[in-house]
Amino acid sequence: MTQPASPARPVTEKSPPADGDKSPWRSRVARADVRTLSLLGVLAALVVIGGVTEPDAFLDTDNLQLILTQASVIGVVTVGMTFVIISGGIDLSVGAIVALASVWATTVATQDYGFAGILFTAVVVGLGCGLVNGLLIAYGGMVPFIATLAMLASGRGLALEITDGKTQMVTVDGVLKLGERDSYVLGIPPLVMVFAAVTAVGWLLLNRTTFGRRSVAVGGNAEAARLAGIDVRRQRLYLYLLSGLCCGIAAFLLIILSGSGQNTNGNLYELDAIAAAIIGGTLLSGGRGTITGSVLGVLIFTTITNIFALNNLETAVQQIAKGAIIVAAVLVQRRTATT
Repeated sequence: MTQPASPARPVTEKSPPADGDKSPWRSRVARADVRTLSLLGVLAALVVIGGVTEPDAFLDTDNLQLILTQASVIGVVTVGMTFVIISGGIDLSVGAIVALASVWATTVATQDYGFAGILFTAVVVGLGCGLVNGLLIAYGGMVPFIATLAMLASGRGLALEITDGKTQMVTVDGVLKLGERDSYVLGIPPLVMVFAAVTAVGWLLLNRTTFGRRSVAVGGNAEAARLAGIDVRRQRLYLYLLSGLCCGIAAFLLIILSGSGQNTNGNLYELDAIAAAIIGGTLLSGGRGTITGSVLGVLIFTTITNIFALNNLETAVQQIAKGAIIVAAVLVQRRTATT
């Protein structure tokens, strides 16, 4: 006997994805690549402009080393700022923390402990300020803008109190030698190597660790992150500690660069770091950002400043140009966010 035919099963076929049905992840990667290439294009254009307007001075090896060295200090601060902004926060106190760490690390009592004493003090002061910010914001419930603004005022005031308005000169040979040409390795200043190391660690931390994924999650949607099991308050505390650590390292680099500690150190660093992160693609609302973009932003701003200085343009023109770049970057962000 022939068995009755089994009922036909419905057959479903997956239609190939349309061109517009790209996954969100691929879209984000594509936009990030476009932003990075755009920033590289802007940086290349600035190099061309500098080479055309002042070929002998701009393309000189000493000048290129100077650009990278100056970018190193604010660059380290920007790495920490990028993490904070990605998490949906802000840190207005980074410049004041750099100033406070630099003057505390260059007091006579600290310099008695030599190289290690200066480095240790700068890092500890940075971490201490970051801890205060983190506790006020994460566990005290204060708005990041207010908490870090208070730290800005307090840090500047304490730095002025320590120095009494005077410049504290560094007398430790081990620190001063790092700023001399004899300490360069294959033509690369030590400050640039530290900046490169901090950048590499920051990139790995953001893109290859749970810490980075949690930071993005907290910035994207803090409540959803909490429901997913992330301790949002502790994560925010860690992020401000990281920002403070970067400020401490930057303070030490600034001590090497200037050979002194001053209460005016780090002036407007908070604005420069935020601006560099923004033009690098970091959203002020949180949830998105790249270390690579932020570093390119730092290099763009530093190169612009150098070109303007070589062409004897006024500081006011530099500030206007920076403001125009920030506005353009925000407009581009809003456009790409809706596509």
